[in-house]
Amino acid sequence: MKSLKAQGNVLSDSEHQLEVLEKASLWTPFQQQLDELDLLPLRPTGLHIFQVNIGKMCNQVCKHCHVDAGPDRKEIMSTETMELCLQALQANPEIGIVDITGGAPEMNPHFRWFVSEIKKLGKHIIVRCNLTIILANRKYQDLPDFFREHGVEVVSSLPFYTQDRTDRQRGNGVFEDSIKALQMLNAAGYGKEGTGLLLNLVYNPAGAFLPPAQSSLEKEYKQALKEQFGIDFNHLYTITNMPISRYLDYLISSGNYQRYMEKLTAAFNPSAAYNVMCRNTISVSWDGYLYDCDFNQMLDLKVSATSQHISEFKPEELNSRSIVIGQHCYGCTAGAGSSCGGATA
Repeated sequence: MKSLKAQGNVLSDSEHQLEVLEKASLWTPFQQQLDELDLLPLRPTGLHIFQVNIGKMCNQVCKHCHVDAGPDRKEIMSTETMELCLQALQANPEIGIVDITGGAPEMNPHFRWFVSEIKKLGKHIIVRCNLTIILANRKYQDLPDFFREHGVEVVSSLPFYTQDRTDRQRGNGVFEDSIKALQMLNAAGYGKEGTGLLLNLVYNPAGAFLPPAQSSLEKEYKQALKEQFGIDFNHLYTITNMPISRYLDYLISSGNYQRYMEKLTAAFNPSAAYNVMCRNTISVSWDGYLYDCDFNQMLDLKVSATSQHISEFKPEELNSRSIVIGQHCYGCTAGAGSSCGGATA
């Protein structure tokens, strides 16, 4: 099979990505797996997490990025759309967590205002910080203090606790800057016992394989980062790379697509299927459209509901919707499962 790049700019072409995924006829349809578990149609268990992508602009271009984020991306959430998000959050107290992501969400010029307004609503705030943004420009260097003042939980990708593996996945110099940023977060109280300031790291595999056991890898990370750099953090999340966007292109161009999909389908875990994150999460795109998860967002698979935009947020309808699924969903149900909060089974 040709590289997706040879077929066109598929990294931003959701139709081509879906075509490639749905041609996976050699493998059991994901719908059939759920049907055998009496989980079809897949339904929400509630609206508890509000994940919002406030822009695709990023100071990095990571090989595994399912958002296809980078410095050249211009998609940025407006204050008008943020206001609609705030209205939905205020009207729905059952939503207790707001998970802010990007790109590098801090690059949205309205980021700090948005965080401050969410804090006023009493929601728990998670920011997906890539760490290097803190050192990218002087205007970002006070982010650790800003996060602390607003009680933000920081979740950051660190592909490995060594320089070579991290830089191969995220770019030259990323590991060094990430370590400096983690030390700055520690200095602000993050990851330290008794502060209540949560600092969680994320591991994504560098190749076409599933992540190792989360608990054992967390111990390795904690020991290595403490001994070598004096860094503390709370938890490590292992996340399976989803076969979409840049990672899908890598799989096909490297000849690993079929082998990787076989691994995902063979490792299907019913327990993980019951606990997939789309059952308690709603995902909002930079332009305000609603999705079951941010992976569906990148494939432009909007929620199956009449209210598909934040301007028409209808919790009753969203709570009873059928969640949109496809072959890419094997990524969340393989092995110990995978979600934005790490393993699920």
